[in-house]
Amino acid sequence: MVLISENAARLAVLIDADNARPAITEALLAEVAKYGTAHVKRAYGDWTGTSLKGWKDKLLAQSIQPIQQFAYVTGKNATDAAMVIDAMDLLYTGRFDGFCIVSSDSDFTRLASRLRESGLTVYGFGERKTPKPFVAACDKFIYIENLASPESDVATADAVPPSPARTSAQLKADTALVNQLRNAVEAASDDDGWAALASVGHIITKQRPDFDSRSYGYAKLSDLMAATTLFELERRSPGEGKPGVIYARDKQPRPDKKPKPT
Repeated sequence: MVLISENAARLAVLIDADNARPAITEALLAEVAKYGTAHVKRAYGDWTGTSLKGWKDKLLAQSIQPIQQFAYVTGKNATDAAMVIDAMDLLYTGRFDGFCIVSSDSDFTRLASRLRESGLTVYGFGERKTPKPFVAACDKFIYIENLASPESDVATADAVPPSPARTSAQLKADTALVNQLRNAVEAASDDDGWAALASVGHIITKQRPDFDSRSYGYAKLSDLMAATTLFELERRSPGEGKPGVIYARDKQPRPDKKPKPT
């Protein structure tokens, strides 16, 4: 269950319905709720045609406002332009802390960059085929496939379905992953090598917006790090009934630390 505080970030969710499937709606909004409250939910497309007919029930059930945009010229996507214009109008109201852009289209790369230039947080949602420039332009990018449960129909024919959990050996063999985890732990660690897992995750996301433990088959970063068997994990209770905080430490000795005398 996601608890929304009074200070939750105010988010605008803009969906490119021409470029997203209605099956993602529930999982998408559940993910959005982790980052704040969706004060605006809009889906853009040509609702007079038949290609978006699967969206109707989802729009009603989730209180998403459909924005009509006719295709003025065959082969040209007017929906993108409508989304960009609305996003800038919403930006200038000064009422939002962040935007959620739901599309796998690289045309929104400049929009994401412009919103971030104004100090707002941008969350991107798209399939794994999403071009890297758009992914990099977001503060965080979530692949739709990672939101799918094994029995759902979110995965498409040209998209990679959710992967099974990788084994410890497979994770250790992924040099880029291991280096990224170790460098983040080192950057966030105290003098004893312990680092708060929240800080580790924050550092990784800043370096790689599309990093997600679910891409490796694990629901949480702590589960992924435990599966590598390369890190010590420790839950510390701050007391007074507050939830415990997880800390991680690299099992590999740091070069600046000399072993204690026996």
